[in-house]
Amino acid sequence: MLIKGKFKQSALWAAVPSLIAMAGTALAQDAAPEATPVLDTGDTAWMLTSTALVLMMTIPGLALFYGGMVRKKNVLSVVMQSFAITCLMSILWMIAGYSLAFTDGGSLNTYLGGFSKAFFAGVTMDSLSGTIPEYLFIVFQMTFAIITPALITGAFAERMKFSSMLVFMTLWLFIVYVPVAHWVWGGGFLGSDGVLDFAGGTVVHINAGVAGLVAALIVGKRDGYGHTNMQPHNLVLSVIGASLLWVGWFGFNAGSAAGANSLAAVAMLNTQVATAAAALAWMFVEWAVAGRPSVLGIISGAVAGLVAITPAAGFVNPVGSLIIGLVAGAICYIAAVKVKHALGYDDSLDAFGVHGVGGFVGAVLTGVFADASINSASEGASVAKQFFGAAITVVYTAIATAIILYVVKAIMGLRTSKQAEIEGLDIALHGESVQ
Repeated sequence: MLIKGKFKQSALWAAVPSLIAMAGTALAQDAAPEATPVLDTGDTAWMLTSTALVLMMTIPGLALFYGGMVRKKNVLSVVMQSFAITCLMSILWMIAGYSLAFTDGGSLNTYLGGFSKAFFAGVTMDSLSGTIPEYLFIVFQMTFAIITPALITGAFAERMKFSSMLVFMTLWLFIVYVPVAHWVWGGGFLGSDGVLDFAGGTVVHINAGVAGLVAALIVGKRDGYGHTNMQPHNLVLSVIGASLLWVGWFGFNAGSAAGANSLAAVAMLNTQVATAAAALAWMFVEWAVAGRPSVLGIISGAVAGLVAITPAAGFVNPVGSLIIGLVAGAICYIAAVKVKHALGYDDSLDAFGVHGVGGFVGAVLTGVFADASINSASEGASVAKQFFGAAITVVYTAIATAIILYVVKAIMGLRTSKQAEIEGLDIALHGESVQ
């Protein structure tokens, strides 16, 4: 027994150096710095594709979607707004939009970025954002800054002066969109507090929808609203536009994974499921209430589903996306059809009813269905946090948008003349018409 005990002790002491070496190796691994990000060509290829898809959402997607829903005498004016906004926001994003949204603002970083990358200063061919070129990240985010103000135009369609619209959108980008984007995605207080917004439910849709409602109220109702036929002039254009939005939205949501990976795949699947569910929910609710399913209804429901799944796409599982879609389709129908008519405001193309309400529903339900097995960032998600982020955005956007509109109204006016509205904005503002 003594010999056996001595053998055990000798073996133990002999193993000590090996154990020390293993511990040292583990400590060295723990202390090693994180690997420097390197360019990934697969991620880059996917993000190039996603960027093109998101741009397609505005031109031609949103332009056709909105263009088909207005009266024939205003179709060119609506399409023109989307196209002009695409051009204007691209330049404003270069001047300072990107820098203010996505750089460190120093002592003010909680609320706003800085000017260090104005005109893309300091960005080089070697600059990376994760595993993709920073230049690519810049243009991807640029497409979000393009579509958000373009969505607002649906609320005041057929009655705002083109010149006033351009000034309003310029001010709105810097005063509203850029700060909210920084709060959520650029290092600001909402993202730091754990508010989840995968692809823009708060930054894009609540932002645009609330701004649209405020604009509709301040600009006022269209001439003849409530007793003049204002039915869509060409729903085929709107169906084509909605279809382009649906396809483009895969770049919007799956592209927000910032790479060609499993997160992009689940975001794509969730987008498809929620959109289909919301389209069917709107269709069946309308069928039950109004006695027939409409083309305008099913495409509006699809867009409502796209909106609602946007904040949740990379945080929930497919069952969660199904429920989000069903809820959004039904609630957005009520908001866009019943509530709007009951309250009597003229949100021409339901920017608030679909984007504002759908974005809010999706943001809050993200807190309900966030799944840590899909995305570790879902840990700690809550309805309270999501509601807080959405509510802060609603209040800030409403107040800031109202101030901007009243300033523009005081300086140059907002509305076209009554004669221009009667004649149609295509001829009155642009000297052109659809034959």
